[in-house]
Amino acid sequence: MNMPVSTARRVDPVTLEIVRNALVAIAQRITRRMIRSANSFIVKEMEDCSASILDARGQLLAEEAGPPIQLNTVGICLQTILRHAMPPQSWRPGDVVLINDPYVAGESLAATHTNDYIAFYPLFFDGALVGFSGLMVHHLDIGGMNMATRGWGTEIYQEGLRLPAVKVVKEGEFQQVVMDIVLNNTRTRDILENDVLSQIASVRIAEQDIDALFRKYGKREMLDCFDALLDFSERRTRQAIATIPDGVYEHVEPVLDDGAQGGPYYLRLSLTKQGSDLCFDFSGTDAQIAGPINSPLATTLSAIYYVMRCVTGSGIPSNEGCKRPIKVIAPAGTLVNAASPAAVYQRMVVCHSVVDLVMGALAQAVPERVMGDSCGCLYNFTYVTDADTGARKLFGEVVPGGLGATAGADGINVMACHVTNCHIPPMESLEIEAPVRYLRREFRQDTGGAGQYRGGVGQILEYQVLGANPVLAHTSQKSVSLPQGVAGGRPGDGGNWVINRGLPQERRLDYAIGDIEAIQTGDIVTHCTPGGGGYGDPRRREVAAVAADVRAGLVSVESARDQYGVAVEPFAFQARRVG
Repeated sequence: MNMPVSTARRVDPVTLEIVRNALVAIAQRITRRMIRSANSFIVKEMEDCSASILDARGQLLAEEAGPPIQLNTVGICLQTILRHAMPPQSWRPGDVVLINDPYVAGESLAATHTNDYIAFYPLFFDGALVGFSGLMVHHLDIGGMNMATRGWGTEIYQEGLRLPAVKVVKEGEFQQVVMDIVLNNTRTRDILENDVLSQIASVRIAEQDIDALFRKYGKREMLDCFDALLDFSERRTRQAIATIPDGVYEHVEPVLDDGAQGGPYYLRLSLTKQGSDLCFDFSGTDAQIAGPINSPLATTLSAIYYVMRCVTGSGIPSNEGCKRPIKVIAPAGTLVNAASPAAVYQRMVVCHSVVDLVMGALAQAVPERVMGDSCGCLYNFTYVTDADTGARKLFGEVVPGGLGATAGADGINVMACHVTNCHIPPMESLEIEAPVRYLRREFRQDTGGAGQYRGGVGQILEYQVLGANPVLAHTSQKSVSLPQGVAGGRPGDGGNWVINRGLPQERRLDYAIGDIEAIQTGDIVTHCTPGGGGYGDPRRREVAAVAADVRAGLVSVESARDQYGVAVEPFAFQARRVG
């Protein structure tokens, strides 16, 4: 195993651990302040934002545990800015840089999509640039062809205002003209103004905390700690990778498999593991399409890093060192490395599939470390016109489903999976300000893939639409190609959409990704979400576990017998093995 030789001066391990936790706490403080001061439900309830602390080269030092697709891309974006737009010497104390453009200098190594603004604040000590704080926030509406940038766009120009890296605060002076440009391109001006100002204020609070750390330990000690943290995580990551058998592992995943927007198209991966190094080669992946599912390279990298953090273990501090053993080959102009002017808003469709793609390849080498497929990318957004004010109002969820099972545990029930990982907003809070009335949210029985460990179940979400001129924007994944199991585990069930279920005007929607659907005021929307894939032979599941699932309503009596070979008395809940 080839271990890198550290160039960092020896740092006391106690000091290193104190500094590491302090940096994580600073990132957490940034995110918590943003959440507490936000007006948008997607931030204050779903917590769709992530903060990072980075060194002067843009390398990740510490992060808050936010949506994984955001976490790694903050540093990737900053490194692109430093390389192509604003070199380190151009930053001044008090600057705040704002960007939401996925494309910079001919690469897609910047923002994740246009609704995700990233703010960066340079951290100085004794006149020297020592690092940055960064905060990515998903904003409700930044213009675009459709409200909240929904729908099937075919080019980036339809996805709203694109702001290149620009100083919204210059040496402490707020640049109102930049803010005016941002606010001139939104349907939710008051909400966006508050949340962008909150983002700027939140990213700046790292300054005092970083200054206190540098004054306590000194500049040399702190910079050595930075280097030592990255070296430590690289060393631990390489040790974990070295335990994976050497070899070449290949896997294929479909996207747009429902055929509603063309396709299917395929993601193809050849994963080479040698020693403590990994090479992810996507050369066989299909070309980008005229649709919004194309993934910027920044988000493809983030999905890969996420999987490897899952596989190598949470005990390793999350920073730039974890990425060093990983090489990625992703040809430009493909579904995993979008080239301008490709639309990218629904890039999560590909990113969720990248997670399953990497897990599927690794399952051939270390099946005990991976998990079954999960529910994929699911969006549910409804917007209406307020009858009193004429303003557009929005309801939405990053919809949860079932996660895949692992070698030691059932999959999680009803969660926004993997690289999304947003909170489920409380019904009561959304009903106060959103144009809907909730009717039902419950577990969806028999949707988790059978296995020695059961896949997580999906949910049934049902609500009535209020307000005038309503429109539904819906995204479904894993509805045709079901979430696959691992090591003999069976697939989870797919999902479906129904308008006015059980009524004379009932109609089912296609399993389309990004479609805009005309609906009527008073319509009832029912969304049944997929479950996760199972792990291992279902006949090896413990009888008591099957009985407990039946008792909880997660598995029916019929499925217990047919899938698991367990007879459960429906009232006494006595169970025995049969067959």
